[in-house]
Amino acid sequence: QLQLVESGGGLVQPGGSLRLSCTTSGFTLDYYTIGWFRQAPGKEREGVSCISNSGSNVNYADSVKGRFTVSKHNANNTVYLQMNSLKPEDTAIYYCAAKLWVTTDQPMCVMPDYWGQGTQVTVSS
Repeated sequence: QLQLVESGGGLVQPGGSLRLSCTTSGFTLDYYTIGWFRQAPGKEREGVSCISNSGSNVNYADSVKGRFTVSKHNANNTVYLQMNSLKPEDTAIYYCAAKLWVTTDQPMCVMPDYWGQGTQVTVSS
């Protein structure tokens, strides 16, 4: 059974850091792009970052560029989102999602096939 499980969320002060993990099982990351998404209260879900099959190609939302870093460790089936210089507006539930993508090694995360359950990130003093 294909599963994605997020962890690493919590409460952090503005300017602080967190590292989210997305641990996957039931499939090989070699054939999937992985996206990080977030949803704040009263807002629509938005894409944060996406990483390609190999992990060599990534993209980021403008709001997190220079602060967040996504990485992928195919051997241990885990994708990470390092979040630095956190702001109150980063408060949201963060989800990872997988999309089967084998055509090119591009960070294609639109319309994912599978979702995790989410982890809460709260940035507050």
